[in-house]
Amino acid sequence: KSFLNHTAYLSCFFPNSQKTDIKDLRVFWQKGTDEVVHEVYHGQEKHDNLSPKYINRTKMDMDKWTLQLLNAGIMDEGQYTCIIQHRVKGSPKVIHRSECLLHIISNYSQPEIALLYTGEQMAARWPNKYLNLSCSSSGGYPEPKQMTWLISHENTTHELTGHTDVSQDAVTKLYNVTSKLNIPVPTNTLTNISCLLHLGEQLGSLVSVPLGI
Repeated sequence: KSFLNHTAYLSCFFPNSQKTDIKDLRVFWQKGTDEVVHEVYHGQEKHDNLSPKYINRTKMDMDKWTLQLLNAGIMDEGQYTCIIQHRVKGSPKVIHRSECLLHIISNYSQPEIALLYTGEQMAARWPNKYLNLSCSSSGGYPEPKQMTWLISHENTTHELTGHTDVSQDAVTKLYNVTSKLNIPVPTNTLTNISCLLHLGEQLGSLVSVPLGI
Protein backbone atom coordinates (compact mmCIF):
# COMPACT_ATOMS: atom_id res chain seq x y z
CA LYS A 1 0.00 0.00 0.00
CA SER A 2 1.12 3.54 -0.70
CA PHE A 3 -0.40 6.95 -0.04
CA LEU A 4 -1.36 8.98 -3.10
CA ASN A 5 1.54 11.13 -4.42
CA HIS A 6 4.02 9.46 -2.05
CA THR A 7 6.78 6.96 -2.87
CA ALA A 8 5.68 3.34 -3.22
CA TYR A 9 8.16 0.61 -2.23
CA LEU A 10 7.93 -2.63 -4.21
CA SER A 11 10.08 -5.51 -2.98
CA CYS A 12 11.71 -8.12 -5.20
CA PHE A 13 12.05 -10.56 -2.24
CA PHE A 14 15.36 -11.75 -3.72
CA PRO A 15 17.60 -13.39 -1.11
CA ASN A 16 20.67 -13.55 -3.42
CA SER A 17 21.89 -16.52 -1.39
CA GLN A 18 24.59 -17.19 -4.00
CA LYS A 19 25.97 -13.65 -3.51
CA THR A 20 25.89 -13.18 -7.28
CA ASP A 21 27.64 -10.05 -8.52
CA ILE A 22 25.19 -7.40 -9.74
CA LYS A 23 27.25 -7.12 -12.94
CA ASP A 24 26.21 -10.67 -13.85
CA LEU A 25 22.50 -9.96 -13.44
CA ARG A 26 19.71 -8.33 -15.38
CA VAL A 27 16.89 -7.05 -13.15
CA PHE A 28 13.71 -5.74 -14.60
CA TRP A 29 10.30 -4.77 -13.31
CA GLN A 30 7.18 -4.82 -15.38
CA LYS A 31 3.56 -3.87 -14.77
CA GLY A 32 0.98 -6.23 -16.16
CA THR A 33 2.27 -8.10 -19.18
CA ASP A 34 3.78 -5.40 -21.36
CA GLU A 35 4.90 -2.25 -19.50
CA VAL A 36 8.59 -2.10 -18.50
CA VAL A 37 8.88 -0.04 -15.30
CA HIS A 38 12.60 -0.30 -14.52
CA GLU A 39 15.63 -2.16 -15.84
CA VAL A 40 19.14 -2.71 -14.47
CA TYR A 41 21.41 -4.39 -17.00
CA HIS A 42 24.70 -5.72 -15.67
CA GLY A 43 24.88 -3.07 -12.95
CA GLN A 44 23.75 -0.13 -15.12
CA GLU A 45 20.28 1.38 -15.36
CA LYS A 46 18.90 1.05 -18.86
CA HIS A 47 16.13 3.34 -20.14
CA ASP A 48 15.62 2.18 -23.74
CA ASN A 49 12.65 -0.12 -23.07
CA LEU A 50 10.87 1.85 -20.34
CA SER A 51 7.21 2.74 -20.63
CA PRO A 52 7.12 6.58 -20.98
CA LYS A 53 5.06 7.12 -17.82
CA TYR A 54 7.80 5.57 -15.64
CA ILE A 55 10.75 7.57 -16.99
CA ASN A 56 12.48 9.48 -14.12
CA ARG A 57 10.00 8.03 -11.61
CA THR A 58 11.83 4.93 -10.41
CA LYS A 59 14.92 4.10 -8.35
CA MET A 60 16.28 0.67 -7.47
CA ASP A 61 17.87 -0.04 -4.10
CA MET A 62 20.14 -2.95 -5.03
CA ASP A 63 21.05 -3.65 -1.39
CA LYS A 64 17.44 -4.27 -0.43
CA TRP A 65 16.27 -5.35 -3.91
CA THR A 66 13.47 -2.82 -3.65
CA LEU A 67 12.04 -0.55 -6.33
CA GLN A 68 10.97 2.96 -5.35
CA LEU A 69 8.13 4.33 -7.47
CA LEU A 70 8.00 8.10 -6.98
CA ASN A 71 4.80 10.15 -6.83
CA ALA A 72 2.57 7.07 -6.95
CA GLY A 73 -0.81 7.75 -8.51
CA ILE A 74 -4.07 5.86 -8.81
CA MET A 75 -3.18 4.87 -12.38
CA ASP A 76 -0.14 3.05 -10.92
CA GLU A 77 -2.32 0.56 -9.06
CA GLY A 78 -1.93 -3.02 -10.21
CA GLN A 79 0.35 -6.03 -10.30
CA TYR A 80 4.11 -5.67 -10.70
CA THR A 81 6.54 -8.45 -11.51
CA CYS A 82 10.26 -8.49 -10.66
CA ILE A 83 12.33 -10.74 -12.91
CA ILE A 84 16.03 -11.46 -12.34
CA GLN A 85 18.18 -13.14 -14.99
CA HIS A 86 21.70 -14.50 -14.51
CA ARG A 87 24.19 -14.14 -17.34
CA VAL A 88 25.80 -17.49 -17.89
CA LYS A 89 27.32 -19.05 -20.99
CA GLY A 90 24.71 -18.92 -23.71
CA SER A 91 21.36 -17.26 -23.06
CA PRO A 92 20.43 -15.52 -19.77
CA LYS A 93 18.54 -17.73 -17.31
CA VAL A 94 15.70 -16.55 -15.04
CA ILE A 95 16.79 -17.25 -11.46
CA HIS A 96 14.10 -15.30 -9.59
CA ARG A 97 10.59 -14.06 -10.23
CA SER A 98 8.18 -12.45 -7.77
CA GLU A 99 4.98 -10.44 -7.91
CA CYS A 100 3.44 -7.76 -5.76
CA LEU A 101 0.17 -5.88 -5.90
CA LEU A 102 0.15 -2.11 -5.38
CA HIS A 103 -2.86 -0.42 -3.76
CA ILE A 104 -3.10 3.38 -3.51
CA ILE A 105 -4.71 5.12 -0.52
CA SER A 106 -5.94 8.70 -0.23
CA ASN A 107 -7.35 9.92 3.08
CA TYR A 108 -11.00 10.96 3.17
CA SER A 109 -11.91 14.22 4.87
CA GLN A 110 -13.56 13.89 8.28
CA PRO A 111 -17.29 13.30 7.69
CA GLU A 112 -19.40 16.42 8.33
CA ILE A 113 -23.08 16.51 9.26
CA ALA A 114 -25.36 19.26 7.94
CA LEU A 115 -29.01 20.01 8.68
CA LEU A 116 -31.07 20.36 5.51
CA TYR A 117 -34.04 22.71 5.70
CA THR A 118 -35.63 25.71 4.04
CA GLY A 119 -36.19 29.06 5.70
CA GLU A 120 -39.90 28.26 5.85
CA GLN A 121 -39.34 25.08 7.78
CA MET A 122 -37.04 26.85 10.20
CA ALA A 123 -39.62 29.59 10.87
CA ALA A 124 -42.31 27.04 11.55
CA ARG A 125 -40.04 25.17 13.98
CA TRP A 126 -39.93 21.74 12.35
CA PRO A 127 -43.54 21.61 11.12
CA ASN A 128 -43.23 18.04 9.89
CA LYS A 129 -41.44 16.91 13.06
CA TYR A 130 -38.61 15.39 11.03
CA LEU A 131 -34.92 16.18 10.80
CA ASN A 132 -33.40 16.08 7.34
CA LEU A 133 -29.69 15.36 7.75
CA SER A 134 -26.81 14.90 5.34
CA CYS A 135 -23.27 13.71 5.98
CA SER A 136 -20.42 14.17 3.51
CA SER A 137 -16.79 13.17 3.11
CA SER A 138 -14.55 13.78 0.11
CA GLY A 139 -11.23 13.25 -1.63
CA GLY A 140 -10.66 9.62 -0.68
CA TYR A 141 -9.52 6.39 -2.30
CA PRO A 142 -10.32 3.51 -2.61
CA GLU A 143 -14.12 3.46 -2.80
CA PRO A 144 -15.65 3.31 0.70
CA LYS A 145 -17.66 0.33 1.88
CA GLN A 146 -20.60 2.28 3.29
CA MET A 147 -21.72 5.20 5.46
CA THR A 148 -23.94 4.64 8.49
CA TRP A 149 -25.51 6.80 11.21
CA LEU A 150 -25.29 6.40 14.98
CA ILE A 151 -28.19 7.77 17.03
CA SER A 152 -27.39 7.83 20.76
CA HIS A 153 -29.63 8.88 23.66
CA GLU A 154 -29.39 7.97 27.32
CA ASN A 155 -27.68 4.56 27.34
CA THR A 156 -28.72 3.27 23.93
CA THR A 157 -27.21 3.63 20.46
CA HIS A 158 -28.91 2.67 17.20
CA GLU A 159 -27.11 2.29 13.88
CA LEU A 160 -29.09 3.36 10.83
CA THR A 161 -28.40 3.36 7.11
CA GLY A 162 -29.59 6.32 5.06
CA HIS A 163 -29.56 6.89 1.31
CA THR A 164 -25.88 6.97 0.30
CA ASP A 165 -24.52 8.46 -2.91
CA VAL A 166 -20.93 7.74 -3.98
CA SER A 167 -19.38 9.63 -6.89
CA GLN A 168 -15.92 9.45 -8.46
CA ASP A 169 -14.14 12.47 -9.95
CA ALA A 170 -13.43 11.79 -13.63
CA VAL A 171 -10.01 13.45 -13.50
CA THR A 172 -8.54 12.73 -10.04
CA LYS A 173 -10.36 9.37 -9.62
CA LEU A 174 -10.98 10.30 -5.96
CA TYR A 175 -14.32 9.49 -4.33
CA ASN A 176 -16.88 11.73 -2.63
CA VAL A 177 -19.62 10.22 -0.48
CA THR A 178 -22.84 11.70 0.92
CA SER A 179 -25.54 10.04 2.99
CA LYS A 180 -28.97 11.50 3.73
CA LEU A 181 -31.21 10.55 6.62
CA ASN A 182 -34.71 11.52 7.75
CA ILE A 183 -35.48 10.88 11.42
CA PRO A 184 -38.19 12.10 13.80
CA VAL A 185 -37.17 15.12 15.86
CA PRO A 186 -35.98 13.79 19.24
CA THR A 187 -38.16 14.95 22.14
CA ASN A 188 -37.45 15.33 25.87
CA THR A 189 -34.01 13.76 25.75
CA LEU A 190 -30.55 14.83 24.58
CA THR A 191 -29.68 12.96 21.40
CA ASN A 192 -26.26 12.74 19.77
CA ILE A 193 -26.14 11.96 16.07
CA SER A 194 -22.91 10.89 14.36
CA CYS A 195 -22.11 9.46 10.99
CA LEU A 196 -19.53 6.80 10.33
CA LEU A 197 -17.63 6.20 7.07
CA HIS A 198 -16.56 2.57 6.75
CA LEU A 199 -13.39 2.18 4.67
CA GLY A 200 -12.91 -1.59 4.92
CA GLU A 201 -11.25 -3.98 7.35
CA GLN A 202 -7.67 -2.79 7.02
CA LEU A 203 -8.38 0.95 6.73
CA GLY A 204 -10.91 1.20 9.57
CA SER A 205 -13.50 3.98 9.70
CA LEU A 206 -13.90 7.74 10.16
CA VAL A 207 -16.47 9.37 12.43
CA SER A 208 -17.96 12.85 12.32
CA VAL A 209 -18.15 15.34 15.15
CA PRO A 210 -21.47 14.45 16.86
CA LEU A 211 -24.49 16.69 16.38
CA GLY A 212 -26.37 17.29 19.64
CA ILE A 213 -30.15 17.76 19.44
